[in-house]
Amino acid sequence: MRAQSKWGFAAVLAGLMWSATAMAQESSANPAFGPGEQSQYRVKYLGVTAGTAQVTVGAPMKQWGEDVWPIVALAKSHDLIGVWPIKDKFVSYWQAARQRVLGSDLHADENGKRRRQRIKMQPDGRSALVVKQKEGEAPRESTRELETGTLDVTGATFALRNRDLEVGREYDYPVFTGSKSFTMRAKVESREVMKTDLGPKEVFKVRVQAEFGGSLASKRDMFVYLTTDPTHVPVRVEAEFALGTMVAEITDYKPGRIMAVARAENGG
Repeated sequence: MRAQSKWGFAAVLAGLMWSATAMAQESSANPAFGPGEQSQYRVKYLGVTAGTAQVTVGAPMKQWGEDVWPIVALAKSHDLIGVWPIKDKFVSYWQAARQRVLGSDLHADENGKRRRQRIKMQPDGRSALVVKQKEGEAPRESTRELETGTLDVTGATFALRNRDLEVGREYDYPVFTGSKSFTMRAKVESREVMKTDLGPKEVFKVRVQAEFGGSLASKRDMFVYLTTDPTHVPVRVEAEFALGTMVAEITDYKPGRIMAVARAENGG
């Protein structure tokens, strides 16, 4: 199993899972999540537990002079035969008030090889600066033209979580991965009850169409299962890539501060 493929799935997972100090406009714009939210996942490859992933909405901070919430995904492989050691970190900078991302940072450590990627959305909203660097090599910069309103996979998924989801509706988001642009389409197919490590959960079954390339090319549409409560937490992700079938299952969840306050006020 190639390491590049594994980290790529981690980035996908981060999106498809994907505050007392927050301003009122941010609170109303982000009803599903807030700083402090954390989800833990078990990642299976070809039916065998291959690693873990953790997705956290960090405390408000400044990035490139603007207020953001860092959405941090950590992926780590288990010591299994055929799986290279992987420890990756992907950060998407979410601007809550405007429901957009300002960019992202990837720190990949795979089979002893390190590389970095930074994406910075430009002020015109129609382009992005991409910086890639492999360990021991000089950074390579490029500028990519984008559709206005483009997000990364994490931003598209968290934006979806904030929507009023309904069976039969489809939601579209322009996405840029750093190498490829495409439209991510998510259609809510049904409501059902799913067994999870957190107990039975009523979920929306969402079919996701994406256009990842290479070994992450999908052999069929992905499926994401989001809880039907206001948090719309991803509890399971199923994907069949060219490299094989991968499944992520939730093992633990802690709500962010906005949701925790709302639950307390409602007696939850």
